[in-house]
Amino acid sequence: MARRRKAADAAGRLAAAGEGRFELSGEVGFDDVARLLAEGDAAFGSLQEAEVDLARVARVDSAGLALLLEWAISAAAAGRSLRYRNIPSAIASLAGISDVEELLTMPGGG
Repeated sequence: MARRRKAADAAGRLAAAGEGRFELSGEVGFDDVARLLAEGDAAFGSLQEAEVDLARVARVDSAGLALLLEWAISAAAAGRSLRYRNIPSAIASLAGISDVEELLTMPGGG
């Protein structure tokens, strides 16, 4: 039972942190990406400008990186601005290895 509770506590979460600001936290990976994609679309998909703080992301895998890229690409395609703050080194490393780091910081979209 303790393992199940710990896993639920560590699950990736997206929370509002003020007008146009959001916080992504926990372990962001394969188990949570589909849910987080839908939550992000609902939370900031219609905003002209949004910012997602990543400081509290505890762990991320390639699916988590794909989530951030999808949010950034969708925003850019719709002419919206989505910025990421406090990008953890694990995410930056994954993006660098995959040669997609510019997509996380592109003007108007990440």
